[in-house]
Amino acid sequence: MAKRKAFVLRIRPELLDAVEKWAIDEFRSTNGQLEWIISQELKKARRYPKRKETDKKTGSF
Repeated sequence: MAKRKAFVLRIRPELLDAVEKWAIDEFRSTNGQLEWIISQELKKARRYPKRKETDKKTGSF
């Protein structure tokens, strides 16, 4: 399983409410939705990290 790094996020309540509703619509957890949003924006900005060769074999990031 892919390693995850925990951190504290301060976010306006109305913003979190919107993300939570979106996550429900997409059948994701709030955390999963935030990770998906961030990854999509990183890809759009061409800043998404490239996978290492060993990670490609195991399927982890």
